[in-house]
Amino acid sequence: MSDQSPAASHPTNASGFSTPSTTVTETTADTKNNPNLLPRQFRLRLRDLLKIYAWYRVAISLVLLGLFVSGISRGSVGTLFPALYLNTAISYATLNIAWLMFLYPSGFRTSPRRIGSILGCDILAFLLLIQASGGLDSGIGYLLLTTCAVGSLLLDRRMSAFLAAIASMAVIGQQVLNTLNDRADTQDIVSAGSLGILMFTCVTALQYLSTHIQLANEKAEQQRRQAARLQRLTQQIVAQMRTGVMVLNASGEPELINRAARQLLGPKQLQDSGLEGDLLMHLAELRHQPGVTSGIVQGDPGSEIRATVTALNGDPSDSSLVFLEDNRKLTHQAQQLKLASLGRLTGSIAHEVRNPLSAINHAAELLEESTSISGEDRQLTEIIGRHSQRVNQIIENVMQLSRRQAPKTVMQDLNQWATAFLEEYQRETNHQYEITLTCSDTPVHARFDPNQIAQVATNLCNNAVRHSHKVRGRSAAKIAVRFNPNRECAELDFIDLGDGVTEEHKDKIFEPFFTTAATGAGLGLYIARELCESNQANLYYCRDSKNRSCFRIDFASTEQIF
Repeated sequence: MSDQSPAASHPTNASGFSTPSTTVTETTADTKNNPNLLPRQFRLRLRDLLKIYAWYRVAISLVLLGLFVSGISRGSVGTLFPALYLNTAISYATLNIAWLMFLYPSGFRTSPRRIGSILGCDILAFLLLIQASGGLDSGIGYLLLTTCAVGSLLLDRRMSAFLAAIASMAVIGQQVLNTLNDRADTQDIVSAGSLGILMFTCVTALQYLSTHIQLANEKAEQQRRQAARLQRLTQQIVAQMRTGVMVLNASGEPELINRAARQLLGPKQLQDSGLEGDLLMHLAELRHQPGVTSGIVQGDPGSEIRATVTALNGDPSDSSLVFLEDNRKLTHQAQQLKLASLGRLTGSIAHEVRNPLSAINHAAELLEESTSISGEDRQLTEIIGRHSQRVNQIIENVMQLSRRQAPKTVMQDLNQWATAFLEEYQRETNHQYEITLTCSDTPVHARFDPNQIAQVATNLCNNAVRHSHKVRGRSAAKIAVRFNPNRECAELDFIDLGDGVTEEHKDKIFEPFFTTAATGAGLGLYIARELCESNQANLYYCRDSKNRSCFRIDFASTEQIF
């Protein structure tokens, strides 16, 4: 009996879910004929039954031999042909011991043909012992019931019925011959017939019970496989969700944390697969406060997390399910609605604004070319032209937000992409900026839209060299590519030599129209973050390991799809 995994008894559709179009009843005949199709648990039980029967055969053969040799049952066994009984008992005991030693190393795995052969040997041995003992009065004939019962459980229906028929006919035929030879009377023939009927009744009842037990095991096995499949599917979904998911036990210790939750919380909040004390205390407060299920917690630098806590069994003292989401998305959605409305408004009035703006700019250019204009008036015309271009750039930026296209993401090695971007950036700018690139020793893969991330990188490089020149007098910057094993994501850093963003401005630098410069529309960083969000990436401000001012892009995991 093979221990290979059973074949599935129902087909699988294109989506990977099973479709139970084949019922359990339709597979019964095949599984009875082929033990390899039986459920694994049922096959293990059959092997246990075969093991028990093998030991039983050894024990009963030794008992039959011991009864005769010791003389305890003198007058009951071996009374007619003592030599035949002794030789048969010795041979049967030897065969049973050899059969046990043969099956034991293989874990009692064998074929139905061998099982049928050994049961046939049992029937033959018992018939010889019955004959040697003078008939059915010895009681040995009832041992045939056990043989037929085991056959009905270990063999298919036809084979077990065949063994019962052979045993019944052999017993009846044996008693008929003994009657003809004056060794038995007609009452023994009736006893033999009754024994045959009892064997068939026993086989039929056990087959009926065995069939229903097998059906129940097959159904249980199908349900187990389906439950295991659903469990694997659920684990994959939870692991790849962009929403952070945690399961906390009654004491607040995490039992499950998916990849998105690790990225949101960061290594500072996760300590040895546990939670940092302040975070754990905050989640405990949310869990035990009536009517309050969500709140704001701090995660990795640059992230603000909204945690939603739900008791799994309705009891706050039991395990809890925690959903973690980036709270900035809600703010971004409100800003997107505001910018979308502003974009539609700008689009509708762009023509009306640009026409007089163009006339103003053109008039200023004509005044600037005039020979009779004074130096002070020429400065005023330059101010008019500069601010006209600024207003036009504001309109262009807002219109760009309203008509932004969906990203076309591809999987790329961030090392190669950053190298190509820096070469293109240096070639397009007429200045020789001191920009250095540090790449990882191994490929760092990320999925993003190269054109949109190039627009973000251009903006960040321009900011970096401008702030470095403002403070250090050098147009220098650094780009670093690496893989963060703690958050399981690729990172792209843009580092400058400036003083960095002040504490009072950290929460405002990504807001639209916020700027500390005398020029500019204040939309550059907002557009950059929006482009990163559309590529499932996160742009935020932080300090690097050397405490330098840094804008960092965290890309989504390559396996994270929701």
